[in-house]
Amino acid sequence: MATAKWRASRPLLQALWVVAAAAAVLIAVLAEPKAQLRPGEDALVLAADAKLADALRAGDRSTARHLLSLQFSYADASGRVYGRKEFLAALKKMAAAPAADSKATVYGGVAMVTGHRKSAQDTDTFFLDIWAKQKGAWRALTMQDVVLAEPKEEEEEEAITEDSAALEKTLQDFAKSYECNNPCQTIPYRVRSSAEQDIVNAYQALDKATIARDADGYQKYLASEFIHYEPGIPPVSRSARIARLDDMKSNNVPGFLPAVQSMRLWVYGDGAAMISTDVIPDDTEPVQRVARVWVKRNGQWQMAISVQTDIDNPSER
Repeated sequence: MATAKWRASRPLLQALWVVAAAAAVLIAVLAEPKAQLRPGEDALVLAADAKLADALRAGDRSTARHLLSLQFSYADASGRVYGRKEFLAALKKMAAAPAADSKATVYGGVAMVTGHRKSAQDTDTFFLDIWAKQKGAWRALTMQDVVLAEPKEEEEEEAITEDSAALEKTLQDFAKSYECNNPCQTIPYRVRSSAEQDIVNAYQALDKATIARDADGYQKYLASEFIHYEPGIPPVSRSARIARLDDMKSNNVPGFLPAVQSMRLWVYGDGAAMISTDVIPDDTEPVQRVARVWVKRNGQWQMAISVQTDIDNPSER
């Protein structure tokens, strides 16, 4: 029953994202800050990302192997996750079309390359490639693709609005038996440094603010350039996400979160990368793989991006 309620609630949550995103698009565009870059590092990362893409299309395992970190993983838009060895073994099958809008952003020793491209399966996707500075060289830590929502027709928007009241009640019924132990109080990850602990604390502070629908507390841990991507909805900006929490509180819509099944975390100076596998309470489908980049500003860790893909082989991370 809990599973059915959770699944039934997804259209409402997506509708809330759509409404909030539409209201905040102009604000996000006007307020977009300059990226925190080291001189020349963004160009080096873009060059490395392009070199890796060329190696995939050419089936050049030697070059690809040199550019991949030992911890590398890849989640394609269909939900398949590949480890480094499996990825190298099927190199040409991973080759996507060249991206025309690649953008690199560098945070300390972590960088992200984002943009849009045709996947190896000929699907239009948004991609996040996370790179880490290891032993003086940029190496790919993870790659993740996601298929975003198509623009909705007016009739579809009206249908969502008509169903919202029933779905809100479904959410409220589900929330009566929901307790956010994981991830609000505990997660299955053993921190290895004080920096990792600070990031985990920031992550859990975001989760607690979500459950409390505390927009003021929530925004402290989101970078000004933050954007969230997931299947089936348009990109969600920082301002849209904050507006959504305000709307949820105003309309008495409860907050709840998937539980963290596993997590990996890497810190390089003032930048960090996080990958988590999240599961819906009392269910195993859909399993979500979420890749995040964090940046430390003025002593505070903030999330700069999150990209979610529903996966079909959760044993891979």
